[in-house]
Amino acid sequence: MSVDAISPVETAPVLVTDRAAERIREILAHESSGSMLRVSVLGGGCSGFSYDFGFDTQSQPDDLVIARDGATVLIDAVSLPFLAGSQIDFVDELIGASFKITNPNATASCGCGTSFSV
Repeated sequence: MSVDAISPVETAPVLVTDRAAERIREILAHESSGSMLRVSVLGGGCSGFSYDFGFDTQSQPDDLVIARDGATVLIDAVSLPFLAGSQIDFVDELIGASFKITNPNATASCGCGTSFSV
């Protein structure tokens, strides 16, 4: 499912900020041609679920594909309900730079922000 073809408000349950898109483009420039960022939710972590970031060169038929300003993010169908309504941002703070997911579905999260519970 491509977000470009349909209204983002109706189909993009996940928002990629300008800062995140810029950083994704920078990272993907050093990966294989056609690489995309895959965001997943895995069982585990100190709060029950954790976010996983990786690279993929191929989307799957049931992936949500978010294309923004030359950056492409893939989210699999199993992870999507956990990420619905979330915002993916890139932050550069004193403790380091990282992708930050603001997830309205999370009822609790760990201090590092990579683990959450629903």
